[in-house]
Amino acid sequence: MVDSDRPTATEQAEPPARVTIAEIAREAGVSVATVSKVLNGHSHVAEATREKIEALLEGHNYVRRRSRPTHTVGLIDLVINELDSPWSVEVVRGVEETTAQHGSGLVVTAVHGRPADTLRWLDNLTRRGSDGVILAVTALAKGQRRKVQDLGVPLVVVDPVGNPDPAIPSVGATNWHGGLAATQHLLELGHRRIGIVTGPDDVLSARARLDGYRAALESAGIGVDPRLEVRGDFHHETGFTGARQLLALPEPPTAIFASSDLQALGAYDAVRRAGLQVGRDISIVGFDDLPVAAWASPPLTTVRQPLSDMAAMAARIVLQGVDNVLTGGMHRLELATALVERESTGRPPTR
Repeated sequence: MVDSDRPTATEQAEPPARVTIAEIAREAGVSVATVSKVLNGHSHVAEATREKIEALLEGHNYVRRRSRPTHTVGLIDLVINELDSPWSVEVVRGVEETTAQHGSGLVVTAVHGRPADTLRWLDNLTRRGSDGVILAVTALAKGQRRKVQDLGVPLVVVDPVGNPDPAIPSVGATNWHGGLAATQHLLELGHRRIGIVTGPDDVLSARARLDGYRAALESAGIGVDPRLEVRGDFHHETGFTGARQLLALPEPPTAIFASSDLQALGAYDAVRRAGLQVGRDISIVGFDDLPVAAWASPPLTTVRQPLSDMAAMAARIVLQGVDNVLTGGMHRLELATALVERESTGRPPTR
């Protein structure tokens, strides 16, 4: 006879679910940040509150992470939209090299711009209790951002989408100056009809590069022609379609500024399909200076933005902010861009 109320062998083997600090916080009636402070031995927690949290932790058999020396980070979360682009590789490399130098662990999550993936990452972040978070071109809703901030850990954004939140440190590049330099280079070569394939409208860096392009034209006494401005998304396909649109104009441009190297390489394909030659019939400038830029045929003139340095700087800010989350002073840091001249640009052809 089988006792239906008796646990099976499988049920007996299953360990109890590990309680999260979010659940402890709910039971104690405090924020996750307060529980985190108690777990990490921080002061500024009322004694009665500390005792209540400690009792709950003990009652739930909460397993604490091994204590670490002050100013040492055990685990950093890097959240990125995708992992299969050269841009992402440079960002991951910069963060990984820095965390490795400090003996810190790194968790990399790709959310692919999908809300469900972002929510899953937020749940996992709360469970594993990371010591810092780096967001790379990832837009979080206000409530999601608040959830990260409630954990009481340093948060830094790399190349933010939209206008930077003044409450969150961010690291970027001098995108306006980069757009200006790219366009001025083409103007100095003698080009007067210069097209642009922009990045997404909601991305701060894309808007800044477009503004730099416009400023260079206006400084040269050349009016901005809306027909020469084609919207893109930083990817190869929109570089291709954008360049085809520009080349199909009754009076096509003699040069194109693509707002990313991937778009520039897409423009290469469009130029070739039109029976033209990059650097001779039409000049092309990119933006990023990804490794592939130097391998292109012809090698791509581009604006170098120090992606790995930007990511490394974000990691250093997180590492320095373990015991003192940045709440004042400079919140926006921009690293310098620089024009790299190669063979994809030249003087406009005689027509």
